[in-house]
Amino acid sequence: MMQHPSFNTNQFQNNYGHRVAQQQQQQHALYAQQQQQVRQRMPQAHAMQSQLQHVHQPQQQQQQQQQQQQQQALQGGPGQTQMHPHQPQHHHLQQQQQQQQQQMYAQHDNGVQGNPSLDDEKMTELVYTMYNIDKREAALLELSKRREQYDNLALVLWNSFGTMAILLTEIIDVYALLSPPALTASASNRVCNALALLQCVASHPETRSGFLAASLPLLLYPFLNTTSKTRPFEYLRLTSLGVIGALVKPAGNEPVNAADNAQVINFLLTTEIIPLCLRIMQHGTELSKTVAIFIVQKILLDEIGLTYICHTYERFHAVVNVLGLMVNDLVHTQAVRLLKHVVRCYLRLSDNPKAREALATSLPEALKNKQFDNLLKSDMVTKRCLQSLLSTVYPPLTKTPEL
Repeated sequence: MMQHPSFNTNQFQNNYGHRVAQQQQQQHALYAQQQQQVRQRMPQAHAMQSQLQHVHQPQQQQQQQQQQQQQQALQGGPGQTQMHPHQPQHHHLQQQQQQQQQQMYAQHDNGVQGNPSLDDEKMTELVYTMYNIDKREAALLELSKRREQYDNLALVLWNSFGTMAILLTEIIDVYALLSPPALTASASNRVCNALALLQCVASHPETRSGFLAASLPLLLYPFLNTTSKTRPFEYLRLTSLGVIGALVKPAGNEPVNAADNAQVINFLLTTEIIPLCLRIMQHGTELSKTVAIFIVQKILLDEIGLTYICHTYERFHAVVNVLGLMVNDLVHTQAVRLLKHVVRCYLRLSDNPKAREALATSLPEALKNKQFDNLLKSDMVTKRCLQSLLSTVYPPLTKTPEL
């Protein structure tokens, strides 16, 4: 069994700082090397962009001609005898033509009609645009906004020359603004657009393994370790949590791959993500707390993660203490999304015999005295989880608190 050191939220910065510094040096060296090669290949990129423009122009002209012909047909174009507007046949035909035209435009907008490779060409063009530092910010914004439209975006980002180095440079450049806190809204939006693209790579099944092997999540830990409550920092932490959350969540409707999941959990445990999540669960906004506890819950659901947290009392106490503080806050905030994750974390901890025994004396009173009955009226799944938790921690042989 893999052995992990105990974690301490107050000592965490010293544990990962050396690895992050080493990772930065490696990435700077890689980026310098790749940027030199990028400059050599820029003429090829410009040539490819020119070719793409030549491909688009005839198609755009053809579409314009079709639209003009349709408009002429609707208006009774050159050489056609116009019918009286009050004639029923003309009115019926005009309605049909308008409906067909609207359907055609709707299908074209949804990508159903036309050349399916156009989206890929546009995506490739935007990726090449990132090589131009003057146009990079606009390209990052456009790609992040439309990233869900391109199924293969993660593969293009990961395999295209120099693209990952550009994204990592965008991330590393923000470090200087973390302490003292000097992150502006503009800088936060720009790096978060880069993080959104990084999330595509983290979530794709064909790039997730390489993403972990390169230890790229370590570059996000300084963002998670910030404490400023300003909106730019909160947005930065939330987007960084989204990248980590994408690692522990299967992409789309794909089944969980046990080998990939074990690789993710082992990486997160050995790099001590839990203390960072616990800090955000205690001091973050509701949305950040929800993503952070989701990550902890996913770690607990894995047998390796449950064994790791319950291996020592210090780890168990650190997690349960934060969960207890969250329950006390939920009495006032009544945030059902958070309560759902808190209950499921407690329920999973009760699967461990030693943890179950400790929970009998540390479970918050608010979970036992029906304070959340009204909140859970519309969430029967969480209500059953809470009932299962109470019956497990307080079996019928003792006294079972009624819900």
